[in-house]
Amino acid sequence: MPAANEPTTSSALSRGDMPTATSPALSRRGMLTAAGATVLGASAAGTASLSGTASADTADTADTAGFGPVTVRPGDPRYDNLLRGNNFRFAGTPDEIRVVASTGQVVRAVSDAIRSGRRIAVRSGGHCFENLTADPAVRLLLDLSPMDEVGYDARRRAFTVRPGATLGEVYRTLMTGWGVTIPGGGCPEVGAGGHFAGGGYGPLSRRYGSVVDHLYGVEVVVADRDGTARAVVATREPDDPNRDLWWAHTGGGGGNFGVVTRYWLRSPGATGTDPSRLLPPAPRHMLQHVVIWPWEHMPEQALTGLLRNFGTWHERNSAPGSPYAGLYGILQPSHRAGGTVMLVAQIDADLPGAGGMVNDFIAAVTAGVDLTPALDLRRTMPWLHRMTWPGSGEPGDVLVRRYKIKAGYLRRSFTETQLAAVYRHLTNATGGQGSGMLLVGYGGQVRAVEPGATAIAQRDVIMKAVYQTVWADEADDAANLAWVRALYRDVYAGTGGVPVPGDVDDGSYINYPDADLADPAWNTSGVPAHTLYYKDNYPRLQRVKARWDPRNVFRHALSIEPPRAG
Repeated sequence: MPAANEPTTSSALSRGDMPTATSPALSRRGMLTAAGATVLGASAAGTASLSGTASADTADTADTAGFGPVTVRPGDPRYDNLLRGNNFRFAGTPDEIRVVASTGQVVRAVSDAIRSGRRIAVRSGGHCFENLTADPAVRLLLDLSPMDEVGYDARRRAFTVRPGATLGEVYRTLMTGWGVTIPGGGCPEVGAGGHFAGGGYGPLSRRYGSVVDHLYGVEVVVADRDGTARAVVATREPDDPNRDLWWAHTGGGGGNFGVVTRYWLRSPGATGTDPSRLLPPAPRHMLQHVVIWPWEHMPEQALTGLLRNFGTWHERNSAPGSPYAGLYGILQPSHRAGGTVMLVAQIDADLPGAGGMVNDFIAAVTAGVDLTPALDLRRTMPWLHRMTWPGSGEPGDVLVRRYKIKAGYLRRSFTETQLAAVYRHLTNATGGQGSGMLLVGYGGQVRAVEPGATAIAQRDVIMKAVYQTVWADEADDAANLAWVRALYRDVYAGTGGVPVPGDVDDGSYINYPDADLADPAWNTSGVPAHTLYYKDNYPRLQRVKARWDPRNVFRHALSIEPPRAG
């Protein structure tokens, strides 16, 4: 499950995190997940690429790919097939879609865009919550989906992941080859390209932190002031002159500084040359407990009680080193039209006392709530089976590919006013079957990292709230957008319709990009979107932008803005 579960200077905006929870009795229509990327790279899922990569101070621009580049223009029978991302709400009209498979091909594509004066956008094939890569101004759309290798770089003592690799491919290769993993999202069709750069989180994050807490380095194609495109390697080494470029990729989000063509992963403090000790060990088994209640017997007191209890449990059990840091929970109430409210607990089944911790969690969340579940199921399964099963990576119906996602961080439980707003909108007449929200457990080891150590500023938080609506027909766009926007506005009515950082709320997550936060019609707080996403880290991100993208080649509706002159 994901984070339910991200390019500062990086690649694909179309690959974000997506919180999901799966159970035998629940339609996936209410749980947005991703559609897949085609495996065109050199290594198939489950096969580790063991070839060496670039040396410590240079990038690999040799064009050794066996695929591409492929250029597709309007009129080509492939154009319409490659045009749309996962969210069918959005489709641009680029002059060219260029599908690439190597760093050298990316360098040439960026050079061509600069030389011809064309706006460029980058995607790697995963989620696209907003119109960031399908902006009408984009004339060259760069598709990185063939760049999907996952392997080990002995020279850097770090694992390599290309941006086109899906999380399912990453998990399978890391576990098959070395028995290790990363604390990424639970949807296997999310991709590394955007997920990593925006922070990355998932079922193991309370135990092991964010994905970027294990990010050692990045390879990025940048554009110099004179228009030269080149590949740069940046690492977290204190003496690396490019270290600021690495830092910007530890939560700054995608499409801001360049095109990420490779990530290197190694946990901080990991020593030696044994790859099996350089990232967290992958769990053998996962224990999952799912409880589903029908909406027909869900009074306001019961729903708000579940939401309140879920938050209270996380307030009490989200400190770094908490005995419960290994437990990951999601509470997902659909709109009443969707029919269900679901609670999920997930934990490494081999942790001491795992079953008892799940019992304690379920009891705490349901305390004082008199409800009879329609489903109460506990099962243990191989961890990899759950993390790579495609059933959680599809948007339900093949035609259900239109959605709007909004989000917010929580430092503690919702207020009573916020709870009342949630209930009011989940029971109104305008929501549909695919409408609803999620509370997603966070905190734990994530909170052990200082806000400035990475670009993720929201470290002192315990939950993420996700508000979503998913539908099939273009004719229903206006109604669905109106519903989720009204829900969000009313939950944050006390702070101008957005989650302004304070005692309860703490801004939002860039991997759930929401262009409404930059729209004064929906954000009346006077707090800019960049503060909601980056807080005090934004000025530093601007300085990185000025150094590595001085021409502002890489930009979108929510991008890092260059600092003002003077």
